[in-house]
Amino acid sequence: MDGKIVAGGGAIEAEVAKALREFAKTVSGKERLAIESFIRAIESIPQTLAYNAGHDPIEILMKLRKEHEQGNKWHGIDLESGEIVDMWKRGIIEPARVKINALKAGTEAATLILRIDDVIAAKREKEEEKATKKGKEGEEEEKKE
Repeated sequence: MDGKIVAGGGAIEAEVAKALREFAKTVSGKERLAIESFIRAIESIPQTLAYNAGHDPIEILMKLRKEHEQGNKWHGIDLESGEIVDMWKRGIIEPARVKINALKAGTEAATLILRIDDVIAAKREKEEEKATKKGKEGEEEEKKE
């Protein structure tokens, strides 16, 4: 629709993870943990590609990271050989819009789950506070008697 394409084979995910890893160094605390979790989620895409093609996903991910750290931003996984190669030269491309929408949808789903988890945790805390308060009131009444 918009004529924009990106390299396939996990190249984009590896490059996004690399950029996020650099950004994570600038923050601390819970924010950093959240970014690191997001990085693992993004890197699960090339790992899954490697696994589904019958290759060692950890080994492939390490090779992919190394290539991207060396500035080879278009390198991805050749699923036939298990090698990390330039996806542009191989003609392995994907619509940019598909990648953007997939990342947005995944992020929105994860955010929704976290929000629901926060609501449940807050409700649980409130119930525990009520129980503690009732327990203290009951102890005070026993002392009066």
